Amino acid sequence: MNTFVFDNGLRVILAPSETNVVYAGIAVATGTRHELDTESGMAHLVEHMSFKGTARLSSVQILNRMESVGGDLNAYTGKEETVYYATFLRPHLKRAIPLLFDIVFSSTFPQAELDKEVEVVIDEIESYNDTPSDLIFDDFEGLLFPNHPLGRKILGNAERLRQYRTADLQRFVSRCYTPDRAVLFVKGNVSEEDIRSLIPRLPLERERGSICLFGVEDGKVTTPPLLLEKGAGGETCISKHTHQAHVMLGSRAYAANDPRRMGLYLLNNILGGPAMNSRLSLALRERTGLVYAVESNYTAYSDTGVWATYFGCDHADVRRCLRLVNRELQRLVERPLSSRMLAIAKRQLKGQMGIAYDNSENVALSMAKRFLHEGRVPTLEEMYQQIDDLSPEALQTIAEEHFAPDRLVTLIYQ
Repeated sequence: MNTFVFDNGLRVILAPSETNVVYAGIAVATGTRHELDTESGMAHLVEHMSFKGTARLSSVQILNRMESVGGDLNAYTGKEETVYYATFLRPHLKRAIPLLFDIVFSSTFPQAELDKEVEVVIDEIESYNDTPSDLIFDDFEGLLFPNHPLGRKILGNAERLRQYRTADLQRFVSRCYTPDRAVLFVKGNVSEEDIRSLIPRLPLERERGSICLFGVEDGKVTTPPLLLEKGAGGETCISKHTHQAHVMLGSRAYAANDPRRMGLYLLNNILGGPAMNSRLSLALRERTGLVYAVESNYTAYSDTGVWATYFGCDHADVRRCLRLVNRELQRLVERPLSSRMLAIAKRQLKGQMGIAYDNSENVALSMAKRFLHEGRVPTLEEMYQQIDDLSPEALQTIAEEHFAPDRLVTLIYQ
C-alpha cells in the first residue's frame, strides 16, 4: 500500500490491484458521536443531503454521473465516521474522483431539497422502528452509553430533523468536514501520479479544522470523557408487542487500538460468528430448535467498544435461551480452551478472514476505516500472526473481563 498527505491535511491510501475495477471513496472522521446535543441525526442527514446538489452539479447530475457508465455511488454513516464510495471501471477515474470530492466538500444543501429529504429519513426511521431485530442494537448501545453521544441513534428523531435549515448543515460541515479529517482511499490499478494529477483541480478551499469530537467551547474543542469504569450489569425489558421476543446481552469492550482486540474477536467468532458450528448456534438452534437467528458481534470504537449477543425466540423461551447463552459464556470464563479446540478456532477464523479478503469492496471499506482512525492498515499476515500468538490463558482472561454475569447488560423486547 502507498500512503501520502497533501498540504491541506488530506491523507491518501492506495492499494494496488490489477483488476480493471476501481473501488474509491472518501472517509471522513465525523459521525454520530461528533454531533452537539442540538445536532441529533445531523451526520446522517448531511450524508443524505450530500447527493442533493453541489456548487457544480444538480442532484440529477450527481445520480447520473456514475450510473450512466455502469458504476455505483453510495455512502453510509456510523458512530465515528461517514464514508462516501464509488465502484467503477478504470477508464472512469477522472469522472469518479472529482465527483466524490464535489459531494463531500462542495455540497450546498438547498432548503427545498432538505425539506424533502428529511421526510425520506423519517420514513427510514419508521422502517427501522418496524424492524425490532435492527432497532434493538441502537437501544442496547443507549443502555451501555447513557447520556453520551455513542448511545445516540444515528438516524436522529423526526421532531429534531424537521427543525434543521440549510445554515445548520453548513455549520456542521464547516466544523467537521475539513480535508485534514478525511482520507481518500483507492483500491485498483491507480498510481500516485494519477491521483496527484486530479487533486489540485478539486474544490478543497476549506481550511484545516481542529479535531471535531464533540463541540467547541470558547474556541476550543471540548471532549467530554467517556467513563470506562467496570460497567454494572442489569436487565431492561421493553414492551414491543411483537410475535417474537428479541434479546441482546453484552458489555462494553476493548477499543480499536487495544492489543487484546484480536483475542475478543476470536472469542466472539467461537461464540456466535457466521459459521453454523458456532457454540451459540449449536446450543440454541441445532440442539434445541429454540431460535432461527442467533449471533454475537464485536464493534471497536476509538476509545471503547461493544460486545453483544443477539437472538430472537418465542416469548415463552426467553429464560431458557438466556440460560443456554450464559452457560456457553461461563464455559469460556471457567476453563481455558484446550490446545486442540484453540487450534481449530484459529484455523477457522483465519480461513474466514482469507475468504473475506477476496471481496474487494469490503477490503477497500475496511482499509479506509482502519487508516482513518488508526493511521495504518495491518496486513492479512500480521493479523494471522496476532491470532497465532493467542494463548488459552489470555483468552480466558478476556472472557472473565467481558462475560462475567455481573458485567452483562441485558435488553429484552417482549
